[in-house]
Amino acid sequence: MRLKTSLLKEPKHKELVSCVGWTTADELYSCSDDHQIMKWNLLTSETTRVVKLPDDTYPIDLHWLPRSVGGKKQSHAESFVLTSSDGKFHLISKSGRVEKSVEAHCGAVLAGRWNSEGTALATVGEDGQVKIWSKSGMLRSTLAQQGTPVYSVAWGPDSEKVLYTSGKQLIIKPLQPNVKVLQWKAHDGLILKTDWNSVNELILSAGEDCKYKVWDSYGHLLYSSQPHEYPITSIAWSGDGELFAVGSFHTLRLCDKTGWSYALEKPNTGSIFNIAWSVDGTQLAGACGNGHVIFAHVVEQRWEWKNFEITLIKRRTMQVHNVIDDAVDLLEFRDRVIKASLNYGHLVVSTSLQCYVFSTKNWNTPLIFDLKEGTVTLILQAERHFLLVDGGGLYLYSYEGRLISSPKFPGMRTDILNAQTVSLSNDTLAVKDKADEKVIYIFDALSGKPLGDGKPLTHKTEIVEIALDQKGLTSERKIAFIDKNRDLYITSVKRFGKEQKIVKIGTMVQTLAWNDTSNILCGIQDTRFTVWYYPNTVYVDKELLTKTLYEKDASEFSKNPQIVHFVGNQITIRRADGSLIHLNISPYPVILHEYVSSSKWEDAVRLCRFVKATATDEDQTMWACLAAMAVANKDMATAEIAYASIGEIDKVQYINSIKDLPSKESRMAHILLFSGNTQEAETLLLQTGLIYQAIQVNIDLYNWDRALELAVKHKTHVDTVLAYRQKFLEDFGKKETNKRFLQYAEGLEVDWNKIKAKIEMEIAKERERAATSATVRASVTVQQ
Repeated sequence: MRLKTSLLKEPKHKELVSCVGWTTADELYSCSDDHQIMKWNLLTSETTRVVKLPDDTYPIDLHWLPRSVGGKKQSHAESFVLTSSDGKFHLISKSGRVEKSVEAHCGAVLAGRWNSEGTALATVGEDGQVKIWSKSGMLRSTLAQQGTPVYSVAWGPDSEKVLYTSGKQLIIKPLQPNVKVLQWKAHDGLILKTDWNSVNELILSAGEDCKYKVWDSYGHLLYSSQPHEYPITSIAWSGDGELFAVGSFHTLRLCDKTGWSYALEKPNTGSIFNIAWSVDGTQLAGACGNGHVIFAHVVEQRWEWKNFEITLIKRRTMQVHNVIDDAVDLLEFRDRVIKASLNYGHLVVSTSLQCYVFSTKNWNTPLIFDLKEGTVTLILQAERHFLLVDGGGLYLYSYEGRLISSPKFPGMRTDILNAQTVSLSNDTLAVKDKADEKVIYIFDALSGKPLGDGKPLTHKTEIVEIALDQKGLTSERKIAFIDKNRDLYITSVKRFGKEQKIVKIGTMVQTLAWNDTSNILCGIQDTRFTVWYYPNTVYVDKELLTKTLYEKDASEFSKNPQIVHFVGNQITIRRADGSLIHLNISPYPVILHEYVSSSKWEDAVRLCRFVKATATDEDQTMWACLAAMAVANKDMATAEIAYASIGEIDKVQYINSIKDLPSKESRMAHILLFSGNTQEAETLLLQTGLIYQAIQVNIDLYNWDRALELAVKHKTHVDTVLAYRQKFLEDFGKKETNKRFLQYAEGLEVDWNKIKAKIEMEIAKERERAATSATVRASVTVQQ
């Protein structure tokens, strides 16, 4: 990725340009110390003067009022705030008319910024004050007062906090009084510029110590650049939070959100005092010290998938390179490309007005449809469909271009969603709520309605990243998520009535990704790269989980690595310096998943034996995965072989005891017990009328109170429960203290012979019942 810059031969402004701002994707306003405000039209390459300011007004900062005001979308910005050196800020309309000038600070007003809704304005000045104003320019509050000038200000993502500079310090102050203020030393020199992005919630700062830095919203340093030759005079996030630009003397740099640099340009501009990104994030403009305005387009983005490599070579042209046969195709578009995504055999490209869908099998005939909103901020793909996110909402399309659904939830803000906070699979869409970060909304992809009982998934702490698995049955769809403490959890998305357990499967997890062809999860936790070959194990046999993992030392990935792809058995990881590392994992677990999903149990066992024969260490992992998969699919014969192979003899014996049970219902209940689902096992037995079995299960688990409760309720086997309780207490040499047991034990003689006879009768009855139901079933089949 690089910047393609353009400068006019002669500058249009006579003096230095102090600030620039975009109205639409093709129109820019610039202000200069020559008191002129100029308008630049990029489509016609015309430059016109909008207005000449009074001679004593030297502009310092400009910010257009945001487009979406009160939920209504405006196609372009209508007015802007201009701060100046005479202590005033001016509200100016698009035509250049000064609507209002307000005396704001003693000394120059160094920066002015609207919040994301356009309902409040923050200004900072040489007098060290931070003030909040209403949209019409009425003073609401003086947020802070200090002895040094404040050079830059930025609103927090939720417009509840304000970030401003104080010498070498950065300060985050909430608008609410009595809330803790966050302050930290950020640079060794004066901080000149700062910016806070609402999508990724990261903070940028640039200073006279010639460095730029990236921080999280708690003030933790994520990246610090090497010192440049000159102070960094400007810095700005692109709208979607994926890139940022850095300006200095004769220097323009394009960086990834994690801090590493894509490209460095050395234009003849003098210092770049201000950088503004266009609305669609495809280009930026810089205000230059020598009177120029520099324009720079982001080109040469790259997308990779399997054997295809796609590059945006010009604003409206993509090049497709098939690395197997070296075939090259050129894709031409009518308008400039804004976003693209390549996955699952399809390339989805959004331009300013249309969406193109290409199949990797045929690059000549794309499917094209028009877009309502225009600026797409995110494209996510699944195997059967893809999601477009723009300022207006979430839209799910099939690869044939048909709109499938458009999910909505209360207080939805789509402009701040990214790939970490939205996840898509073939049947489910998950969105993390920004208003309450502990909540994930889960939708049925095809209808757009909330899944299950309509309640969102709620966690105990704030969630940072979410990911849905891609394969398997809808009823078994799982979601993995990382919370603020960097713990990794997994849970099922289908939630009808009963609360599904949220289970923790990892700690200190930096990044995660599901495989595209089978439900294998990989992540980097602390110093280890981990692959969970069968995460569902936690619901089947929790003790097995550690045996189903593959772990590798992750020190080669350096600090803060990110997983980019997990396709087939290849994982691509981007290190903090921007370099890519490719890892291969064993192909066998993927094959095992395929066999199990098509119920080829014999083949699965054969595969595990083959892996054992190849004398690798992973045969234990494979057998453990197979054991968990077999129990999950109620195939106890395979489970027995697998457990025997990993030496879990107690479980083999239990599985054998399940086989000897008289009826199918009992066997099912004991399989549920095996996975630790005691409540479900008991419910199943009671529903099918096997009261004695339900009581016996509770006795075996030493749930004495529940066993007695069931016996009394169904007026049967009270003596059995009391007998087993008595024996239990005698074995431990204890006396009965439980009042209920004492109450029922009065006048009840325990006769073991009677009890045993009763139990045998129950089992015989159950056998008989199972046999009759089997013959009934058989006769029904014959009649049909």
